[in-house]
Amino acid sequence: MKIKIVAANLQRAQHVADLVRASSPDLDVLTAVSAMSELPRAVNGSRPNLLVLDGVDLDELDSVGEFTNARPDVETIVISSDNDAEFLLKAMRVGVREVLPPPTDSAALQAAVQRAARKHRPVGAPAELGEVLAFMACKGGSGSSFLAANVAHVLSARDGRTVALIDLDLQFGDALLMLSDHTPSSNVAEVARNVARLDAELLRAAMVQVSGTLSVLPAPDEISQALEVQAEHVEAIINQARQMFDYVVIDVGRTINAVSLRALDLATTILPVLQLSVPNVRDARRLRDLFRSLDYAPQKIQWLVNRFQKNGDIGLESLQQTLGVKTIATVPNHFAGVTASVNQGVPIDRMAKKSPVTRALLDLAQRLSPAERAKKDSWLSTIFGNA
Repeated sequence: MKIKIVAANLQRAQHVADLVRASSPDLDVLTAVSAMSELPRAVNGSRPNLLVLDGVDLDELDSVGEFTNARPDVETIVISSDNDAEFLLKAMRVGVREVLPPPTDSAALQAAVQRAARKHRPVGAPAELGEVLAFMACKGGSGSSFLAANVAHVLSARDGRTVALIDLDLQFGDALLMLSDHTPSSNVAEVARNVARLDAELLRAAMVQVSGTLSVLPAPDEISQALEVQAEHVEAIINQARQMFDYVVIDVGRTINAVSLRALDLATTILPVLQLSVPNVRDARRLRDLFRSLDYAPQKIQWLVNRFQKNGDIGLESLQQTLGVKTIATVPNHFAGVTASVNQGVPIDRMAKKSPVTRALLDLAQRLSPAERAKKDSWLSTIFGNA
């Protein structure tokens, strides 16, 4: 895809161009120094697919609108420190695709460019669908929601990759609270109600934008709304999200029903979460038997022990024998860091950067990257070992 950066001075143009190039080596990035009133001259036959305009103010949006009206084939991203309601509304009306703050956050700019790049994939090129990671609690209180939310956040901070977190713990889901204090305007049930017209714009509008690369579709506020969500709704939402995001992380909850089973069917990787206690292990064995009855491939199931402590009453080797698996990943116990993260609604990699939990999740995100997954048939076998 060809991209042109237009800024008021060469230094700014080159800085933005460097950020854009970092998002993908396949992008053809050009720069121009120009006032917004001279956009036709700045583009000057270079035929870009995407125009990134740096330092646009409210008055200059009129010139931007003249260009977008004349060249509707060129998508436009605006970088501006002016982000009040009047500016955003006018930008939308003149045909601007996205408005971003000055690019101190390179991930937000790179994610916006990647979203535009997906729309310009050559005709006939295979669609690159996002990975679907389904976290499921073997027993209540296992910490599955915490891990789903925080793995989603850590993944979204790597290399500008985009992540959707979908909360399918429909009756008691609180994944959004782990990451943000934003009040959602929609939820899974609302999207399900409008599934007949579901597209990328509807799904994006329903999600809470936690960061430039992480969006959350929360569970319903009211328990009664959960009953409206059907398996076919979940399938449509996940399939749409896979076309928009590099990773789709799902908090499945613990309930086994048609909705959760459809999500598990669609997952590329299922991460059952348990703690090392007799009730947890018993339920993990039951879940393993269910997965076998559903003919899930063994490599699709990646067991994850949360709040792991060495020298506990039940060891990893005993769990491996019980489940009949060779490798089990662990996330260590760090009560203070996790509690602070949950109570304040701040991701643990921001709240407690030196926490052993943060280090474990960073390692997990590393192993989930496409380059690493290409090296190993089973990424989990190299995460923590068998300790």
